[in-house]
Order: sequence, then structure tokens, then C-alpha cells
Amino acid sequence: MHIELLLASQSPRRREMIAWLGLPVSLVGVDIVEEPLKTESPLTMTTRLARAKAHAVAASAREAWILAADTVVDLDNLPLGKPRDPAEARAMLRRLRGRPHAVHTTVVLYHPQAQQELGRRVTTQVLMRPYTDAEIEAYVASRDPMDKAGAYAIQHTVFQPVARVERCYTNVVGLPLCAVAALLAAWNLALPVDIPSLCLTHFNYACPGPDIGESL
Repeated sequence: MHIELLLASQSPRRREMIAWLGLPVSLVGVDIVEEPLKTESPLTMTTRLARAKAHAVAASAREAWILAADTVVDLDNLPLGKPRDPAEARAMLRRLRGRPHAVHTTVVLYHPQAQQELGRRVTTQVLMRPYTDAEIEAYVASRDPMDKAGAYAIQHTVFQPVARVERCYTNVVGLPLCAVAALLAAWNLALPVDIPSLCLTHFNYACPGPDIGESL
């Protein structure tokens, strides 16, 4: 089955990862306010924002399946989104240092014309290593944290902030590929690639098994 797929994202990581799936995908930027609402939990926040991103581009893509995602770092049930400035990035990294936290990503597949929406949410447990203040300063100075939830990239080859990750690695990067595959499979679209092989090739991560998360 052929579908027209549109990725609603400005994230260079998501745009790179979606290309690995071997499908024809169009790209469109989406700009929404990514701040938590008052008393909003991290789980609720990621689902609300993923849906908002998908619906924000619906008017210009009525006949396409729109794929959108949102990732939130959950520290003690408080959402950590993208830092607003270097000082906030520095503070986030200090709060996360040496501690476990969860990363939630919601992926939504939405067809405006058919009024069909599917979604999955994946949670990964992450333990940060006890990096030093000097390492934080060098990483913040690189500007890499500024467009990332929780102010870090698990895949950063120099900083390498993560000591251990349980289950879906690509979820922490920002696009849980097995969940994306499950959404597409619901519409009889089989991917021409093996996702665990992609994880090994691009991240040197041996996937323990598919993690498609929970259906919304």
C-alpha cells in the first residue's frame, strides 16, 4: 500500500532518522509553543504537543499522512523541555547528573481528509553518568544542548552523558523507530529495512527487542 507521508518537524535528527526508513517522505517545519501547561504531567505534555504539531500543518496537507513527534524528559514527574538559554541548559544538566530519569516520546500519524489519527507513546528509562562541571561547561559552550529536551543528546560522541539506557535508544534521540513502524504497519505499509539493524549501524546500539510503546 502506498501512502503520502509528511514529517512535521524542524528537528534535524528526526529528519535524518526518518530518511533511514527507506520511504518517500516530504518535510515541513512546524512552529508551536513547547511549554508545559500549569500542573501538566510530562506524559500529558508530550501527547498534547505531538498532536498539536500534526494538526498545525493539516491545512496544507489534506491528502497526506502527517507524522509528528514530541519528546519530553521526565525528572521526578516534572517535564524538562528544550532549554531557553545556556544558563537553563547548565541547570538541567546539573539536575540530571548521576540520576535516573524517563524520556517520553509521542508519535502521531494523522490524515486530515479522512479524519483518522493513530498514536503511540514510548517511555525509556535513562541513567546519566556523573559528568563534571567542566564537562557541562564545554558541552553548553558547543551549543548542542539548545534544541534538545533535557539539554542533552544521548548520541553525542564527545560528551556521552548517558551511563545506561533501557530499551528504545532511538526514543531518547527523539524518534522511536519501532513505534513509527507500528503506526505504518497499521495501514499495511511494511518498511523495507530492519530497525534493530539501523540502531546497530547508526548508534552502535544492540536493540534488546522491538519497543512499540502504548497506543493512545
